[in-house]
Amino acid sequence: MFSAILKSMRPRQWAKNVFLFAAMVFDRKLTNAEAALSTLAGVVVFSLVASAVYLLNDIADVESDRQHPTKRFRPIASGKLPVPVAWVVVVILLSSSLPAAYALSNGFFWLLVIYLVLNLAYSAWVKHIVLLDILVLASFYVLRVAAGVSLVDVQRFSPWIYIFTTFLALLIGAGKRRAELAAQVEGANARRVLDGYTLPFLDQIIALAAGMTIITYSLYTFSAPNLPENHAMMLTIPFVMYGVFRYQYLLQVKNIGGAPEDVVFSDRPLQAVVALYGLAVLLIFYIF
Repeated sequence: MFSAILKSMRPRQWAKNVFLFAAMVFDRKLTNAEAALSTLAGVVVFSLVASAVYLLNDIADVESDRQHPTKRFRPIASGKLPVPVAWVVVVILLSSSLPAAYALSNGFFWLLVIYLVLNLAYSAWVKHIVLLDILVLASFYVLRVAAGVSLVDVQRFSPWIYIFTTFLALLIGAGKRRAELAAQVEGANARRVLDGYTLPFLDQIIALAAGMTIITYSLYTFSAPNLPENHAMMLTIPFVMYGVFRYQYLLQVKNIGGAPEDVVFSDRPLQAVVALYGLAVLLIFYIF
């Protein structure tokens, strides 16, 4: 039972909450113990709320998941995790995480509430609306960045990070839909919204989002007021370019990318460029 609960909580998805660290990293507060502890606590709380959302989605979609070729193996759909037990877990997760969020920060609490409400709206209605589904998916990443900001007393955090995150999230959202459409099997119980998309149309969105991701990040590196005066941050642009192009390659050539966290965990070149980018940022912010 514990294994089924943990699987339904989808801990691999918690990797998305790395976006909460953006405020601490780009405001140069990695050496600030208070900021680090607040952000780590926020990541834990956000992960618990996200897991409650996944459980709610599986409860709501239990009948359709049982007709799906792969989702039928999920714990709730397969019967390994009874629906009443799943409801109890949801109540426990929300009743523990929301008060903890309020204790951390009033702003953090309300951002979590917005995230929760948006997710419920997405599951019930928005995920069936072409384009709006991708925009709402992207908003979840931006909310994570804002949640991280609400936990840290930021002084040098640039709004360009929000814009960059928006386009990066649009790239991920459109890529997710493209991978789902490319893998769609005729007669399978697929997302209804996929009927409103075509691969060429999604490829255009991906190309636009990819270009804007690189442009907005580049603008950040030489126009944000909190960066080194020698413009050394511009040296990180090639890492972002390669990461974006690599993700496009995996989407459009290798036809993978339905779950972004799976791509990051499985693709060595993408892992390497993320690590090198992080190292470069640390060197520029804290050494040179």
